Amino acid sequence: MKITIISVGKLKEAYLLDGIAEYVKRLSKYTKIEEIVLNDEAIKEKTNESLNQEIKDKEGKRIIDSIPSKSYVIALDLKGQMLDSVELANKILDIQTYNASNITFIIGGSLGLSNEVLKKSDYRLCFSKMTFPHQLMKLILVEQIYRAFKINNNETYHK
Repeated sequence: MKITIISVGKLKEAYLLDGIAEYVKRLSKYTKIEEIVLNDEAIKEKTNESLNQEIKDKEGKRIIDSIPSKSYVIALDLKGQMLDSVELANKILDIQTYNASNITFIIGGSLGLSNEVLKKSDYRLCFSKMTFPHQLMKLILVEQIYRAFKINNNETYHK
C-alpha cells in the first residue's frame, strides 16, 4: 500500500516538520508515504468571494494534476464525514481490501478546496468542526494514519 498526502502551502515551522517526519518514519514499517507540497496562491488583504474562488480554483487545478492515477482520494473537508480513530482504521482497511492499494489524502490551502477537487474525491473526511491551521492538519493526519495502522495490526498505541 502507498499513501500520498497532497497539501497546499509549505511548512516552515521546525516543530511541525519534526513531528511529521517522526510519524512518516514510524509509518515506513507499514506503508510508503509520499508527500506532495504545492505552492499556495497569494491572498490579498482586500478580497471577495470571487477572488477567493479564483484562488481555490487555481490551487485545485494543481491538486488534481498531482493526484496519482488509480488512487482512492480522500479530501479533508469541514463538510465531510467525521470518524473516530477506529472508524478511520476500518475505512483504510476497507479501501485497501476492496477499492485500491493507493490512498491520496488532500489538505487544501487556507481557503479550503475547490468544488472540482471535492467532485474528484471518493470520500470527504472531517477531523473536527473546529478550524485548524492547514499546516497543523498535516501533523494530525499523519498521526491518525499511524494510529490506524497500529489499530489494524492489533498493536498497542491506541488506548
